[in-house]
Amino acid sequence: MQDKYSHSEVEAAAQADWQAADAYRVTEDASKPKYYACSMLPYPSGKLHMGHVRNYTINDMLTRQLRMKGFNVLMPMGWDAFGLPAENAALKNKVPPAQWTYDNIAYMKGQMQAMGLAIDWSREVATCDPAYYKWNQWLFLKMLEKGIAYRKTQVVNWDPVDQTVLANEQVIDGRGWRTGALVEKREIPGYYLQITDYAQELLDHVQLDNPKATLTGWPDKVRLMQENWIGKSSGVRFAFTHGIRDAAGELIQDGKLYVFTTRADTIMGVTFCAVAPEHPLAQHVAATDATVAAFIEEAKKGGTTEAELAAKEKAGVPLGLNVRHPLTGEDVPVWVGNYVLMSYGDGAVMGVPAHDERDFAFARKYELPVTQVIGVDGQRYDYEQWQDWYGDKGQGVTINSGSFSGLRHAEAVDAVAQALVDKGLGEKKTTWRLRDWGVSRQRYWGTPIPMILCEACGPQPVPEQDLPVVLPQDLVPDGSGNPLVKSEAFHAGVVCPCCGQPARRETDTMDTFVDSSWYFMRYCDPQLASAMVGEGTAYWMRDAQRATGGAGMDQYIGGIEHAILHLLYARFWTKVMRDLGLVTVDEPFAKLLTQGMVLNHIYSRRTAKGGKEYFWPKDVEHVLGEDGKIVGAQLKHAVDSADGLLPVGTAIDYEGVGTMSKSKNNGVDPQDLIEKYGADTARLYTMFTAPPELTLEWNESAVEGSHRFMRRVWNFTAKHAEALQTSAASGVSTAALRSEAKALRRELHLVLKQVSYDYERMQYNTVVSGCMKLLNALETFTWQVGDAGDQAVLSEGVSILLRSLYPATPHMTHVLWTELGYAQALGSLLDAPWPEVDPQALVQDEIELMLQVNGKLRGSVTVPAGADKAAIEAVALAHEGFIKFSDGKAPKKVIVVPGRLVNVVV
Repeated sequence: MQDKYSHSEVEAAAQADWQAADAYRVTEDASKPKYYACSMLPYPSGKLHMGHVRNYTINDMLTRQLRMKGFNVLMPMGWDAFGLPAENAALKNKVPPAQWTYDNIAYMKGQMQAMGLAIDWSREVATCDPAYYKWNQWLFLKMLEKGIAYRKTQVVNWDPVDQTVLANEQVIDGRGWRTGALVEKREIPGYYLQITDYAQELLDHVQLDNPKATLTGWPDKVRLMQENWIGKSSGVRFAFTHGIRDAAGELIQDGKLYVFTTRADTIMGVTFCAVAPEHPLAQHVAATDATVAAFIEEAKKGGTTEAELAAKEKAGVPLGLNVRHPLTGEDVPVWVGNYVLMSYGDGAVMGVPAHDERDFAFARKYELPVTQVIGVDGQRYDYEQWQDWYGDKGQGVTINSGSFSGLRHAEAVDAVAQALVDKGLGEKKTTWRLRDWGVSRQRYWGTPIPMILCEACGPQPVPEQDLPVVLPQDLVPDGSGNPLVKSEAFHAGVVCPCCGQPARRETDTMDTFVDSSWYFMRYCDPQLASAMVGEGTAYWMRDAQRATGGAGMDQYIGGIEHAILHLLYARFWTKVMRDLGLVTVDEPFAKLLTQGMVLNHIYSRRTAKGGKEYFWPKDVEHVLGEDGKIVGAQLKHAVDSADGLLPVGTAIDYEGVGTMSKSKNNGVDPQDLIEKYGADTARLYTMFTAPPELTLEWNESAVEGSHRFMRRVWNFTAKHAEALQTSAASGVSTAALRSEAKALRRELHLVLKQVSYDYERMQYNTVVSGCMKLLNALETFTWQVGDAGDQAVLSEGVSILLRSLYPATPHMTHVLWTELGYAQALGSLLDAPWPEVDPQALVQDEIELMLQVNGKLRGSVTVPAGADKAAIEAVALAHEGFIKFSDGKAPKKVIVVPGRLVNVVV
């Protein structure tokens, strides 16, 4: 073997061997336990980043080690290939999104292959492939048949210049991100999936303290995020009555303004009501009041999500209308507020400033009354400043509430609810934060919604035999709206399946969350043309612990940024497939690991024109304060900038560490890392530096340290290659070993025991540190040349090291395993048996006990492992530590704590 480690030669040789053997092709095998481990599929943006490297190496380590333990393991890969970034790139580069997408897929696939990932590429899918998205369309039609999919109007952000709908994040200060045009709110028809039908089951399976919970292998924080998003609330829905009539003289909403509240105990503290800008009462006033109309128009700008509205400064204007309090009959003024969503509840809220922080701020801003109706013993209400106890329903009792005073929260809610029921104005009700999933997108690069629009018959589903509705791949967006609308080829020959008359296709495409809601099932049957899923899915997507139900995939790996919507939609999609008889599981993912972000330092400066430009870490050096902490940064060589050439020493702003980003010039290109250090070093570094679930701060010197460790492994095995090549198949006879070799073997097996445990809990950083301990032990041992026992321990130790390290650094370990002769004895490292801890190796001939005299440590004694109390006493009393510190006194008592210490009392 070569004396020096050459990562490029080693990795090329290993990958050639794997390719020749088609090493990673996986088939269903009933004779082995199955294990399905999957990373979230990437968007083909152009290049892998270090977050990808970390994610996929975690999956790869899991896959390789379980395969060695006898599992049939599936690790597939695909591409989340539809979406707006491809359209934006096409618009910028004047090329079809398909071309941009497939070029990126080819490049990123090459990068993954260079990393040596154990991916079964025969199962590769791209969501923009008609063979894949045909089944998006097919299941959509099945949902339509079952009433799970339906059509209704929706409020969207409309860019009047681009003639297209914008996502909320594309609206900046009320204007389109590209055109700068003022965005309008429009109601247009769209398709929805009734995920709310599954709200209770989605909640039951994820709820932390629910006996029906099945997702116990998920991080608690993710389960809580899901629970909060689903948002089950139990409360009271009731009406404020009024006599407000519309232009035709009809009572608006039958004279009832409905609200929902979980705090019915505070109903006597209502001092105003607020309605959404789209609410009929607000629209009624806006028709004749310019101030209200202007406020509503302003409120329409920007995002429409609950999160975005929560971040807005709360604003409103009075409508000049009053409604009647349902219990007191007093007039309550009505305002229109920019923080009230028409899509949530009835589009109206009751304002209780004394006990709701948002209402408190609103009341203070507009000088509205604040009436305290909840009191806590020992607490004084301050009308000038909000305190957390004002909104605490656990410790307060009602006050200033007439016949409802003196009640705890639950008692008060029940009493108020009953009073409202008696008046015919309310009822107890459960509401959900979760809303039906709107899947219509007025964009080109996505799955066409399989509907035909007929002027006579209305929207009609595409006949199943006509699927897929194929998306043209040659269109180039020009910024004037969805090109499908103007594509006559897309609509050519389309007839209504109901009346047979010429018609047009639906030009809306599906939300890309649809694509990622079931791709992991398609991996199981990627070539199946006759059905969405088949026998492969039945094998891989099943709960190994039960015949039906449970969760199918054994381990899912991805970023915390997908902890809500992607996971929620995948769970919903799985339940729909179950109810249609396509799968047997209730949940898609049994275990979830959310890996931490990869961080790097961020450096920037303001340009002469006030803009901000960022600098690569390689161009910058830190400025340290007297305490050694970073206080700034400066250029370490001249750099071109927006203001011209900046000289060495130019002061640069240091922004701390943050997620690697192309826009902030703090990313690290995995390709550069692979070329300089090798894929194994990149993999080892990302696994060793931090536990998988925590953030990893980039450190170039630590990368170099990982590479030095790789060279140490190579150098040690090269040094002992001759001995290893002649003893790779030999066993170890403990009886024939020198005491030093026995101690080494014990240390090796103790570390192996910990490494095996760390693999089970996916703590790969300590796995790598364990491998370093193995190498340290082997390096520091003084080997006796020609000693058969030493040679046997050396062979076994290197075998343990290579197998323990292999899942992290498969290339180097594969080559060493082969060249040192282990492959002949134990087979290819791909399927070599995982090393087992030898219990005999852990048995000690002698043990060390701490020696105490009158409870104070005075040294240690070495005794035979099986020594009895009398033998231990004899050794202790003869020890110089006892003789020196006993002052010649006879021992009164000798206490032996087995395996730990002996204490002599004098």
